[in-house]
Amino acid sequence: MHRAFDLHFLTFLVTFAVMASGITSASTAAKAFASNLAAGLNFDWGPDSPQVLGLAVAFMLVLAVINFRGVSESVRLNVVLTLVELSGLLLIIFVGLWAVLGFSGAEVDFSRAVMFESPSGKNAFLAVTTATSLAFFAMVGFEDSVNMAEEVKNPSRIFPRVMLTGLGLTIVIYLLVSITSVALVPVGELGEGGTPLLTVVERGAPNLPIDSFYPFIAMFAVANTALINMLMASRLLYGMAHQGVLPRQLGMVHEGRRTPWTAIVVTTAFAVALILVVGGISELGGTTALLLLAVFTVVNVACLVLRRDPVEHEHFRAPTWVPVLGALSCAYMVGPWTGRATVQYSIAAWVLGVGIVLWALTWFLNRALYARPTRIKDVHDLEDSDELRH
Repeated sequence: MHRAFDLHFLTFLVTFAVMASGITSASTAAKAFASNLAAGLNFDWGPDSPQVLGLAVAFMLVLAVINFRGVSESVRLNVVLTLVELSGLLLIIFVGLWAVLGFSGAEVDFSRAVMFESPSGKNAFLAVTTATSLAFFAMVGFEDSVNMAEEVKNPSRIFPRVMLTGLGLTIVIYLLVSITSVALVPVGELGEGGTPLLTVVERGAPNLPIDSFYPFIAMFAVANTALINMLMASRLLYGMAHQGVLPRQLGMVHEGRRTPWTAIVVTTAFAVALILVVGGISELGGTTALLLLAVFTVVNVACLVLRRDPVEHEHFRAPTWVPVLGALSCAYMVGPWTGRATVQYSIAAWVLGVGIVLWALTWFLNRALYARPTRIKDVHDLEDSDELRH
């Protein structure tokens, strides 16, 4: 964005939106974590009960401690949680296969996977795009891997292949999980409560003792989402403070752990506030998708703008229609015509409003505290002089 348009405020707004999307995503995962923990312990607590909210806040504080410990500890934990998460998704697919073969006696109806239900009176196209704008939340996170691309050998060749392969595998797994879920449980029932996959397990394998431990698998899976997003959000906040576009106090680093402790504290407080103030999981997840869809709209436009700049080395180049289609589809799904809840726009506006206030405060403070440097009209007159070195 910065290279394409050279508008510092727009660059800041996009960066802050990405950071905010990480926090709303982590808050979503924290509430799902608490709901699954309550289900695993057989506590009859609703998704918005004080007990679940308290568990979600406690979980977020634990993540803050792990984040404070450092990146290496966080990455090791992420690897473990990713394996647990993958096992949980594969287990859903196994439950579907178990039911299809008739071992569970559960009713399986695959026609639901291609059935269009629109209770609000929308046509099929609007119904699909409405669902897509929310389901987009399931695909977020791949954009964070770009931050690690410079540590890859020959990234121009390797990174696009890894990215597209990872997206392809994820799409296959999610499609199988989605088809299995709607074939075993009607869509309306899946939308009730905070543990939909547990409902699928209970319906598809009632004779197997899977439902007793599956909530804990789902719990660790969403913990992985929250950990990575809070790691990313705190580092983005630190980066913005280090660049002077946010108060520099937000970029303070702990002397012993060498981690941005003030950024971790602020992002954690932000997430806790969202958990306590905002409603359910769908509102937080929808806000995450809304923020990133807006970001991806302008990033696809920036991709088209940057194509005018010559690049000397070999690099990956997507077909022109890909960023064009990306910009148009993302822009469409940002709009209210897809049936997006109004509360999601309100949450996004408040979150971005906080960032704009911090940016404006920093801008005025920088102008007041730092004098503008003297302009030198002819630098050649000062060559090799003490004044130039000064």
